[in-house]
Amino acid sequence: MIDWDRVAALREEVGEEDFDEVVELFLQEVDEEIETLAAQSPQDGLSEKLHFLKGSALSLGFREFSGLCQNGEAALAKDPTAHVDVAELHSSYQSSRSSFLSDLPKKFAC
Repeated sequence: MIDWDRVAALREEVGEEDFDEVVELFLQEVDEEIETLAAQSPQDGLSEKLHFLKGSALSLGFREFSGLCQNGEAALAKDPTAHVDVAELHSSYQSSRSSFLSDLPKKFAC
């Protein structure tokens, strides 16, 4: 679900002191975007929103959620009227978010 090697690499890239701010910003942005997905239709830029979410998720190691976003984006590229399971995306994000926040202190304990 979470690619902890990617999380560790990001933490090293941005520095320990800025990492918490990066995590907070990521969660805030993705929380806002994920809540608007249900109202999106392919014609309203769903593919672009999935692309944004995919990239954000990859940067913080949300592997499963990113994969679902990628699948949805690819499906819409092939067929602009394709069905994207927004409930599955939401569920995956919430599970990933909970796992991430629960395990983060254990993974990087001093």
